[in-house]
Amino acid sequence: METYRVLYVDDESSYCRLFRRSMEDDERLVVETAGSGREALDILKGFPADIVLTDLLMPQMDGLALLEAIRQQYPDIFVLMLTGVDSADKAVRAMKAGAYDYILKPLDMAMLRKQLEKIMHHKKLLKDNSGGPDDSFCFTNMVGRDKAMLELFDKIQQVARTDSTVLINGESGTGKELIAEAIHLGSLRKDKPFVRVNCAALTDTLINSALFGHEKGAFTGAAERKSGLFESASGGTIFLDEIGDIPIHTQVSLLRILELGSFQRVGGTETIRINTRVICATNKDLSVAMENKEFREDLYYRINVVSLTAPPLRTRRSDIPLLVNYFLERYCSKTGKKISGISESAMSLLCKYSWPGNVRQLSNSIERTVIFCRKRQILPEHLPEEVRSASRNDFLLTLHDSNIASAEELLIRAILAEKNGHLTQAAQALGISRGTLYSKMVRYGINKPS
Repeated sequence: METYRVLYVDDESSYCRLFRRSMEDDERLVVETAGSGREALDILKGFPADIVLTDLLMPQMDGLALLEAIRQQYPDIFVLMLTGVDSADKAVRAMKAGAYDYILKPLDMAMLRKQLEKIMHHKKLLKDNSGGPDDSFCFTNMVGRDKAMLELFDKIQQVARTDSTVLINGESGTGKELIAEAIHLGSLRKDKPFVRVNCAALTDTLINSALFGHEKGAFTGAAERKSGLFESASGGTIFLDEIGDIPIHTQVSLLRILELGSFQRVGGTETIRINTRVICATNKDLSVAMENKEFREDLYYRINVVSLTAPPLRTRRSDIPLLVNYFLERYCSKTGKKISGISESAMSLLCKYSWPGNVRQLSNSIERTVIFCRKRQILPEHLPEEVRSASRNDFLLTLHDSNIASAEELLIRAILAEKNGHLTQAAQALGISRGTLYSKMVRYGINKPS
């Protein structure tokens, strides 16, 4: 039986006693308590906790300060914040700073047990899928410990065991291909081909031939029969990236494959049957594409059997230090550079930047930084100009992060002005659909800038 070390921190000793008594019947938990943040840090030196539950409002060192210290010294620890209703806004700040979640006081022990169960499940999930002892927050080929990512990992593990068609939504650079690969690697098809297709890179005239193959003489230049990518993926998985960019005539053929499991090569009459799992991805709002008659409604419901969303990096900022160190190690190894780490001020700038290009942009930025860094440690001056000059307005302000109407209205107005009134671009920057943006504009009486 796996055990988990839990440290409960509260300046009210009655809560410490209550927690210890409530958890003593769970043989999986080894419990310690502390009466202050500083005492908690002292205990952690000899008690390698898996989970820390801390009160938010405490004298001298409050829960936010303790959270920051734990993130720097013990990044593998999951932190649950405990707070009263009147301090819920600070608890939200704590989640943005890296806390797993928060629970309101007075404590509901049943709810608290559910949260502990979720954390233990997520830690086991990460351990079972990590590549080694140094990959404590790696799930197959992805890095993350933010709550949204842990829930995504859980869904990937569940859907991987099926043959269901999957649609992955998300902005460019969020790792949709990595999600698709993780699903394939977790499936019974993992020893069969995983074929990647960038639909946006295929021209309208060649896409059918590329996907389904063609017969000799089917068109000018078709000198011989050629198998398509669906045949290459037979028995395995085909990943159709940017599915929203395929033309209508190809959508008809794709619908036939999903409905009947068969197709015909271009210029051929033979019906070819295949056993291939289909995973699709898009950074477009397909509901808008359907309204504009650019995407077939029947195909949408065929590919959207299971829907997953890759969260943008700006909504999981607590993962940025993990990702920075992951990429730093990768590119130091790739280039042969001997860089020991990154300064606190440089890391702060990286965490504050909005990362419109998401994880892909972060990866490219760290690679570029490593190439040009001539010192043993990465300093602010080594970072790309766009990171160093980022304004305070970029920090944490998205619709996903804010539940305050006035802030939401100000943000929408600012983004619309920045995007010159282009609704699609503004919606992408805000991380919401175009339809949702329009509804919010109506609610706040915002006219489209002229």
